[in-house]
Amino acid sequence: MELLWLLEGLAALAVAGLGLIVVIAHITAVKTPNLNRHDDEKFFLTTEDKKESVPSIHDPPTCELSVVVPCYNEEERLPSMMDEALDYLEKRQKQDPAFTYEVIVVDDGSRDQTTKVALKYTQKYGIDKVRVLPLVKNRGKGGAVRMGVFSSRGKKILMADADGATKFEDVEKVEKGLESLQPWPNQMAIACGSRAHLEKDSIAQRSVFRTVLMYGFHFLVWFLCVKEIKDTQCGFKLLTREAASQTFSALHIERWAFDVELLYIAQCFKMPVAEVAVNWTEIEGSKLVPFWSWLQMGRDLLFIRLRYLTGAWQLGKRKN
Repeated sequence: MELLWLLEGLAALAVAGLGLIVVIAHITAVKTPNLNRHDDEKFFLTTEDKKESVPSIHDPPTCELSVVVPCYNEEERLPSMMDEALDYLEKRQKQDPAFTYEVIVVDDGSRDQTTKVALKYTQKYGIDKVRVLPLVKNRGKGGAVRMGVFSSRGKKILMADADGATKFEDVEKVEKGLESLQPWPNQMAIACGSRAHLEKDSIAQRSVFRTVLMYGFHFLVWFLCVKEIKDTQCGFKLLTREAASQTFSALHIERWAFDVELLYIAQCFKMPVAEVAVNWTEIEGSKLVPFWSWLQMGRDLLFIRLRYLTGAWQLGKRKN
């Protein structure tokens, strides 16, 4: 009898705890996404220390591909990625003069020389091809990507990490993945680069603790938010302009778990999403702190689900 009372007491505590978490998630939610720009974020920097007004995601596209590169203290890793990306993009344009592109480097409040390094590529390739957008203060990776997306001109928009971990020419793979989803409903579709096929090899190089954290995170993503994508965190994603506008306009999370909310929003709007295997190499210098970053992401995953369920966060009607 005492054991039964104990179990009932524990169950009551668990329910009360869950109720408290739901209440905290709801009342601490910022109801609207952070779409505001500082006045200085309405301009790209140029090599002459002048400024050029940024376009809007709501304008008609004027180039084929926008590449958005979020950066935070990336002066050392950025050059390798930019050299590889621009070498590929320039060769592709020579082969097909109709192909036009831009690379938007978003400096997310860096404290090093990231902006200065990026401007060297503007000087070499021109402001039409390489555009540098410094943010006044650090927003987080998701916030930086959003500002780049909202300042882009491409029919398709590629998110690419500054570390160059994904082989850039694999953009052709995600493009094929995107095309395979046609016809796109309301011109919206997303292709996600994926490292899921490399998981067995990566586990062999990880500690047991990190492997447990990884599987725990994957379970939470599947259980709470996104069912059909195995690797939500690969930073190599290609979106149609309409999909980028719709998802990033509704996005609340601006730090590491923003990819999960992005795909959750796409799932709610029934956007077709393809997962495409890409080549990936781990690069030293990651900003993720293994335990605390995973803990923060786990909290964010729970709050994403609870805040949408309780109506603290709401998705507007899909625009045609």
